[in-house]
Amino acid sequence: MDNVFHSIEVDPQMKHGFSLCSVKTVMSELCSAIRSALDDERGIAEDSLRRAAEILHGMGEADSPRQEQSRGGLAPWQVRKVANYVDAHLDRTIRNDDLAAIARLNASHFGRAFRNSFGEPPHEYVIRRRVERAQGLMLATNASLSAIALDCGLADQAHLSRLFRRVVGESPRAWRRARLDEPAEAM
Repeated sequence: MDNVFHSIEVDPQMKHGFSLCSVKTVMSELCSAIRSALDDERGIAEDSLRRAAEILHGMGEADSPRQEQSRGGLAPWQVRKVANYVDAHLDRTIRNDDLAAIARLNASHFGRAFRNSFGEPPHEYVIRRRVERAQGLMLATNASLSAIALDCGLADQAHLSRLFRRVVGESPRAWRRARLDEPAEAM
């Protein structure tokens, strides 16, 4: 399975570095390999998913400036400022009006441009980033889910659980237990 990933190198200076047909073939092989690895070797499967995300991200960076300009998305500096603001303020209320002001756009234009650049509305992006932060905290700390919810700007543990299940597909407790129990099972 490692050969699938290491045979592809993404050069940001090139348009893609490979044809769409080869990407589809490799991604199909990747999905098959990940499915089988999930049953046998979860760590390898997670590494494979990370590498696939890097490849796709690299392809997106090569195309994004031209696509964003033609689609009516945010400028690269606006994307960076908004994303940095969201990440720095996940523990507080984040309003669309505040994000629009950071991007120096009116609220209605900002919503459309944000969706074109990020592929989701601002509110959904903030929710996803909060859930991702919660995932990191669940793996890195022994904090309670209610404390993690507050650190991620959510009202309480129930709010975290509801959003987590919607984004990830399982409860935070089950997700955390499955990932924290893995190293013990591997030994």
